[in-house]
Amino acid sequence: MWCRIKKFISSLTTSVLFVLMIVTLFTVIMNLATAEQPNVFGYELKTVLSGSMEPEFQTGSIIAVQPVEDTNQFQKGDIITFYSREEVMITHRVEEVKDNGSQYVTKGDNNSAADFEPVLAENVVGKYNGFTIPYAGYAAHFATSPEGALCLLVAPGLVLVSYAIFIITRGLRQLEVSGKKKRTVQ
Repeated sequence: MWCRIKKFISSLTTSVLFVLMIVTLFTVIMNLATAEQPNVFGYELKTVLSGSMEPEFQTGSIIAVQPVEDTNQFQKGDIITFYSREEVMITHRVEEVKDNGSQYVTKGDNNSAADFEPVLAENVVGKYNGFTIPYAGYAAHFATSPEGALCLLVAPGLVLVSYAIFIITRGLRQLEVSGKKKRTVQ
């Protein structure tokens, strides 16, 4: 009975490690192959790189942003993600709507003044939906770096290879022991 349980746990562990390695490999390759942000259930995941929106969300958090088609729909108080003129992605709160939604005056909650230039509606990427994972952005940022990709690909592979070597060595020892028992019985 105990032997069956050990075999089941061993098979389950091998399967889980293999699946994790394949998923990690797929994720890293997809992130490196495309310049797009990760998309989960229609929401783009963005990493917060500054403290301009604290306490709404902390530096290093991951936030979910819902992409929008109609970029003229926002109201005062909405939190939007947009590209600045320098092509930097920013997430700030709408302070004022101008020209029937064709421009927005934005401000980070932690900033003392509104952003220097109004945001053109066509530069808006999406709207923050309230979902935040604090500090997970540090791990995501590391995972998309060359060092992180290497760690996420090599470490699970080494664990899987080490585990395979352990299982093979243990199997060979069991064969050796059973071979010696057969010889002494004859």
